[in-house]
Amino acid sequence: MLEMFQLPFMSQAFVVCLLLTFILSYFGIHVIKRGIVFIDLALAQISSVGVAFAMLVGGDPRIYAVLFTLIGALGLSLIPNNSKRIPQEAIIGIIYAFAAALSILIMAKTPHGDSDVTEILFGNILAIQSSQITEIAITFALVGLFHLLFYKKFYTLSFKSYEVQTHSDSKVSPLNLWNTLFYISLALVISSAIGATGVLQAFSYLIVPAVCGLLLCKNFWTAFGIALAVSLSSSLTGLYFSYSLDLPTGASIVCCFGLFFLLILAILILKKIPLLINF
Repeated sequence: MLEMFQLPFMSQAFVVCLLLTFILSYFGIHVIKRGIVFIDLALAQISSVGVAFAMLVGGDPRIYAVLFTLIGALGLSLIPNNSKRIPQEAIIGIIYAFAAALSILIMAKTPHGDSDVTEILFGNILAIQSSQITEIAITFALVGLFHLLFYKKFYTLSFKSYEVQTHSDSKVSPLNLWNTLFYISLALVISSAIGATGVLQAFSYLIVPAVCGLLLCKNFWTAFGIALAVSLSSSLTGLYFSYSLDLPTGASIVCCFGLFFLLILAILILKKIPLLINF
């Protein structure tokens, strides 16, 4: 396995996988606990609309991806989550489907529509440049530092149950402010991840490790540790299969995430143990 790292592009791909492993495993646990899985997928699709639009008009895909994703995050953060008639996820699901279809329609008008759609979905982690890695690392570091400094605020949002309070004078409550900041920081991370790996890979890094961690325990940091192990193992396995069998790298990594999830699920079922263990 180590021989593949003798190739510079494989080493750079692994560095990107490490960056995604740490930041998206953290955000994934928050996303799962908040019950807003479609939020991140919707942001990913909105980001892909930005990329598709950039390809259509000849702009910088990264700039358009960040811009579209930030606007989408602001909009999604305003969706009420205490409605008894219509679940929040239903509205977010509609936005996700609309954004996915819109990106395909825009791609249909580009010179290489089909190939561009494939690139957005799976990305090309092997073609990433050192400058882009530096930009991703800086973005992730700043977002990570922000969440570390205000860890209790975001932990309360995700792990404590309460209702969002609104005021008739239209003032933004502290709770709504931190909720918006969560979505903005998630948008920055998702747009950077998609620029390097594509929608499906970014979604897999965000959701699968967190689900595996929370299947095994309910303590945040223990679940985070398990998520890191699953993410790192899936990354290494996917890169190795891609290298040794000459397979598409993005699809290989995504499939490895799925296989690790099924393995953990099968072990839990076979051992007939509770899906939640108190640590």
